[in-house]
Amino acid sequence: MAAMIITNLVGGLGNQMFQYACGRACALDAGATLAVSTGMFRGYALHQGPELMRVFALDLAEASTAALHQALGWQSPVPLRRLLGRPVLRGLAKRSFVAEPHFHFWPGLRERASGTCYLQGYWQSERYFAHHAQAVRDDFRFRQAALGLNAELAQRIGGCEAVSLHVRRGDYVSSPRTQAVHGCCPPQYYEAALRHVLERVPQATVFAFSDDPQWVAQTLQPQHPGLVIVDHNHGPESYNDMRLMALCRHHIIANSSFSWWGAWLDARPDKIVVAPAQWFATDRDTTDLVPAAWTRL
Repeated sequence: MAAMIITNLVGGLGNQMFQYACGRACALDAGATLAVSTGMFRGYALHQGPELMRVFALDLAEASTAALHQALGWQSPVPLRRLLGRPVLRGLAKRSFVAEPHFHFWPGLRERASGTCYLQGYWQSERYFAHHAQAVRDDFRFRQAALGLNAELAQRIGGCEAVSLHVRRGDYVSSPRTQAVHGCCPPQYYEAALRHVLERVPQATVFAFSDDPQWVAQTLQPQHPGLVIVDHNHGPESYNDMRLMALCRHHIIANSSFSWWGAWLDARPDKIVVAPAQWFATDRDTTDLVPAAWTRL
């Protein structure tokens, strides 16, 4: 049987894209087929569920029970996979159960994923897939064309020096537990990022994307009256914000994988991307999370 890389999907769209991109690169490196596992979305109430195949024109197979059993044996049930992903229990897992050992880039992944295996983690670093960047960008083609107001905005963005600005609040603010882990970019970050970009692109038009547009209107727009707030994409249509971000010429991102991908999907080498220096509220090594060419403030 041909080797198969099974990548576990969980979290929001940005997290799923990292998990896919890492698995895709591993499959290309190993000459293996790629499948996904979405079982961990059972009982998962956050975000929009498994979105990759709905949002992007991907022909992705869900790993069968037999494929999961081949990779994981008796460890294939979802509750066991959750448990074995914990650092204290990883020593009990089969070698083909490849759990992310830490948040920063792990150079040992390529050797561990050289045959049939199951990948569990977030894999939030371009270094896992930069050598297959074109293939990943080709895969992340939006399934549906932009329609209505999104089509109008896409045309407007294409006709100016557009800068995307993303403000991620939502559960970063409303959930004390989430806030303790992620934190939230303060107004001072956005002001510094806007100064950095506008000094270099004074004719820019800034398009702001946020799950809290009222905060943007009250906090940022008074100092930047030309700022355009994009506030019409909600729920299952939220991915359209990423599509519009990717069309922009330069980017100010939040500590969010969603806007990370909005900036990364823009393949122009001379783009300006500003990212927060502090990605998490907790002490975590994020050295490899932001590409070297981006500016951290």
